[in-house]
Amino acid sequence: MRSISRVYSDPLDIIWTHAASRMSMRIVRSAEVNASWNGNGVLTIGTSETLDPDDCLAQMVLHETCHALIEGPESITKPDWGLHSFDPSKKIHEHACLRLQAALADRVGMRNFFAPTTMFRSYYDSIPDNPLINDGDTAVVMAVAAWQAACHGPWSEALNDALCATTRIAELLRGFTDCGSLWHTAGSK
Repeated sequence: MRSISRVYSDPLDIIWTHAASRMSMRIVRSAEVNASWNGNGVLTIGTSETLDPDDCLAQMVLHETCHALIEGPESITKPDWGLHSFDPSKKIHEHACLRLQAALADRVGMRNFFAPTTMFRSYYDSIPDNPLINDGDTAVVMAVAAWQAACHGPWSEALNDALCATTRIAELLRGFTDCGSLWHTAGSK
């Protein structure tokens, strides 16, 4: 009988789990949640069986990181960044998160790849080419403030490295994917 000493891991899972670790987040997978931050270093992400077919760990980690950046450093110790998902007054926080997510993804030409698949997808799809331009959406102010932390704060290098590594994989896959693949959206807004 052959002894198995290695297991396959998805390259993006490796990249984004490592990025999360560099941001002091430990990733745990569970079918019990879509995504949940425990306020004590653990980011739980749903399993592939419970997420939408166009979700991936990379997109989920980026989204949750954007929530943390929008809510500020004090949110790190609060469950789910201090947000309550069914609180209508927090909708602006979700919009700001999506603005930041689009702006970060745009830096590497991967906005569609990193798009959310939640009920906020139509909002994300309506974000203008410059997600941080003041277009009358009050979420922009929050997103601009978080942009500074994303680009110059303690998580900036980990985020940039993960985004760039994801882009390199997308470039390698160009020509190998068809229009049914999420990878086919790489390089488009």
